[in-house]
Amino acid sequence: MPLEQELKLVVNGGAAIELSSLVLPNHTIEGNIKAMRLVSTYFDTAELYLVSQGLGLRMRQSDGVSMQTVKTSGHVQDGLHQREEWEHQLDGAEWDLAKLKQTPLAAIIENTAIWSKIGPVFTTDFERKTLQLCTEDGTRIELAYDRGRVIAGELSQVIHEIELELKAGNVEHLNVLANELQQQLSLSPNDTSKAKMGYQLIS
Repeated sequence: MPLEQELKLVVNGGAAIELSSLVLPNHTIEGNIKAMRLVSTYFDTAELYLVSQGLGLRMRQSDGVSMQTVKTSGHVQDGLHQREEWEHQLDGAEWDLAKLKQTPLAAIIENTAIWSKIGPVFTTDFERKTLQLCTEDGTRIELAYDRGRVIAGELSQVIHEIELELKAGNVEHLNVLANELQQQLSLSPNDTSKAKMGYQLIS
């Protein structure tokens, strides 16, 4: 099963970061900075059954493409998030139930009394700029800089963070990169995911 490993750093302050100005002596930049807008809706029951089971369900739209994602709560320490993740691109805006049944959601989908109550509970809307990085040993990392908001009804909270996601190789390089960034920017390890921010708002 896919294991997502990423290190989150909250940006202290509201000033925008210019990725092109970063100095990363231990990493080679591949390609150019890419920018996109990501709008994600998170789903649960009114009683928040999914989160009580350590599960998250998300539908994300970007550039006209929809993606469904299931995540487990996993393990978080000092900003390093490690969790199982199942992500699939959709042909439209409806769930691919066959793919969802290949995840821990299978038993919940079969229980129509619960699945019928699943609905949107909050949304995240942010701009993401990304850099693809590699090291001499072949480790590959995606640096994502996110600015926007998590929105739950009339409540909202700012999103301003950097995510370092391991694509391949040695997870220790996430800490090396984080240290490089913290020498240049005011950043703090962040144990709170965007999903957790949304659940905190609605609770």
